[in-house]
Amino acid sequence: MNKPSASIAEIAPDIHRISVAMPPELIPGGFSFNQYLLVDEQPLLFHTGPRKLFALVREQIEKVLPLEQLRFIAFSHIEADECGALSEFLAAAPQARPACSDIAAMVSVSDMVDVEPIALSDGQPLDTGRHKLVWQSVPHLPHGWECGYLFDESSRTLFCGDLFTQPGTGEQALVQEDLVESSEAFRRRLDYFSHSLNAPAQIEKLARLKPVTLACMHGSAWSGDGAAHLRKLGQSLAAMPT
Repeated sequence: MNKPSASIAEIAPDIHRISVAMPPELIPGGFSFNQYLLVDEQPLLFHTGPRKLFALVREQIEKVLPLEQLRFIAFSHIEADECGALSEFLAAAPQARPACSDIAAMVSVSDMVDVEPIALSDGQPLDTGRHKLVWQSVPHLPHGWECGYLFDESSRTLFCGDLFTQPGTGEQALVQEDLVESSEAFRRRLDYFSHSLNAPAQIEKLARLKPVTLACMHGSAWSGDGAAHLRKLGQSLAAMPT
């Protein structure tokens, strides 16, 4: 394999993980970019993937539903893999709207695209039909003033962005083994955390949601005691030498 390849798998009720595997020839060690499709009365995509991978992601979505049925295109923060293909998705799904933090909407998204974004404040719900999602503002966790996540109260899935970034091409869609060791080893090599003073409180805030599925941006999604897993990550970050 010397070019990206994509796959799709259901990881929770109505939630599909779309993963684009980047081989070692393109990214040393291999890497993966994940997007999550929530199939509901008003379908939602969390993360768009980089612009140049749009066609691959589109192909996987259309195995489940026509792309033009999307109504929300949400993402954690402003970065190419989070929202690089936003314009392409909005053009292909003309009834969709971006959904992001109020900070992201104010400082970036309102200028990036011509479709008015849904500016979500902390704790604001986003109703897709059977699922109720709630925005969790977590500035600088792990990076980006505008950073935040969606939590699906119906399936107890936390769309947790870059919190548990794993190396490799992410062949397994959903795992139960510990992610902290792998993701922390990767972080120590190329530290992408801001290490803000508010990080411990923000991790505890997410842990109190008691997620049972962690929809990770890079690598496998995870199922189990999400609160314990988040707190283990917080303990690892707190143990770093200052």
